[in-house]
Amino acid sequence: MKAPPLSGLAPVIGPATRLVVLGSFPSEASLAAQQYYAHPRNHFWPILGALWQVDLRQLPYAERIELVRERGLGIWDVYASCRREGSLDSAIEDALPNDLASLLLRAPRLAAIAHNGGESARSMRVTRALGLAVHRLPSTSPANASWSFERKLAAWREVFALYGLA
Repeated sequence: MKAPPLSGLAPVIGPATRLVVLGSFPSEASLAAQQYYAHPRNHFWPILGALWQVDLRQLPYAERIELVRERGLGIWDVYASCRREGSLDSAIEDALPNDLASLLLRAPRLAAIAHNGGESARSMRVTRALGLAVHRLPSTSPANASWSFERKLAAWREVFALYGLA
């Protein structure tokens, strides 16, 4: 029996967006909460908090998203929908991509795309075709245990600094 199809989350993108971080597809925790990076052990929000010197985990989600937009960051995923048991990227089946080309219309100031992890980075051919700078960042997922928080933070800081977001 195949898993039922799952739908992803709407993009967090605004007119000031200069950098978009693309994940693969929301985790079970994120889908249940209808929030990006909702798993408590995901390093996404702690990394942004360290870069911006704000304890984002203490803010309500709506305030985090407002801050993300104000700082010029966008958040989305490469897949609009898929079938998946659990939350591992390796379990993704029948994935349908998001309309990544629409990023240019959604974010007129967009300068770059950063792929959050290996599964997202599989779409680099598509994002490079947009004519923007494209980066691969280490996954913030708790499944990426081979990278320490400090090592992830350093890699993210390097990319964010290029676009004035760190």
